[in-house]
Amino acid sequence: MSTEPTTARGPRTGAATGHGTPASAEAVSGPAIASRAAARARGLGRLAVTAIVRAVPVLLLTAAVTFALGAFAKQEPADLLLGEAATPEALAELNHELGRDRPLVVQFGSWVWNALQGDLGTSWFTGIPLTETLADRIPVSLSIAGLALVIAVVVGGSAGILAATRRGGWIDATVTVLASTLATLPPFVVSILLILLFGVAVPILPTGGYVPFAQDPAGWLACIILPAIALSLEAAADIARQLRTALVASFEENFVLGARLRGLSQRRILARYALPHAAGPALSVIGIQVPRLVGGAIIAEQIFSLPGLGLLAYEGATQGDMPVVLAAVMVTVVVVLASTVVLDLLLAALHPQDRTGSRSLSTRETP
Repeated sequence: MSTEPTTARGPRTGAATGHGTPASAEAVSGPAIASRAAARARGLGRLAVTAIVRAVPVLLLTAAVTFALGAFAKQEPADLLLGEAATPEALAELNHELGRDRPLVVQFGSWVWNALQGDLGTSWFTGIPLTETLADRIPVSLSIAGLALVIAVVVGGSAGILAATRRGGWIDATVTVLASTLATLPPFVVSILLILLFGVAVPILPTGGYVPFAQDPAGWLACIILPAIALSLEAAADIARQLRTALVASFEENFVLGARLRGLSQRRILARYALPHAAGPALSVIGIQVPRLVGGAIIAEQIFSLPGLGLLAYEGATQGDMPVVLAAVMVTVVVVLASTVVLDLLLAALHPQDRTGSRSLSTRETP
């Protein structure tokens, strides 16, 4: 089906309306657009289902490895629980209550069955159901990782756009140097520097503790801003460098050159054509950074004494509380896999290849 712009060649003989638009194009453009949208939706649905199906073996393998490591560890939680009262009879009775006297395959199968029903077990040491514990800990880790991602996207995206639109100037050079420097700084080093700066030299922000958002939004932000900044710098640097490179390449594409010849403003060209075309590689970088941010949030919780999944997993590992460790690991993996699926869907929805060449100008808009 032809998609030639009528503004460039004028109406076709014998097929034009009073406004110079081909009648055949008017008749088929609506159904064609609807058909393409439906096909796009079906494709995204298939991609989502495929990603979910592929995530199942990853979750099972992660659970199996974590369960095996805990089972073969030398720690004996029954000894810690009983203390001086750890007689052979008491140990045997407690291990029976915990289910540790059953074969490992049976223990793992029982955990998987319960997990599928939403029951992740109970802490051996506190006796608190892990669903309740995770409900308190997950918001802390997600708050840190989420704010770090927002900072990275905003700062890195802005820096990349500035560097690309002012290529060869001092802004481009400054962004390049800063991005290269920040990319080499580990988050834990940045965390320590931020604590020394804002907790010791200029004590204006808390360096530990957590306040729920519902209780005090300002206090919540003050508690997580430092760890979020520490985690975001490396991601922001990678996003800025990738977006700058992709935008520079986009500005040399034929469809951008054609838009300039047609008199479109630089801002319109950037927002309508160059940036969507360059967003694919930048989203790929974000996909790589999300697992790092989630893992980095766990480390940041140790440094800033935040009661999130990281601190929960650390406490469970040191005590040999296997249900706690397994639940924390699985929730972390689920968050990473879910973010990966979302980013894959965004990449598929963008379809940068459809925005290249003359098709972008002919099928999208006419100034």
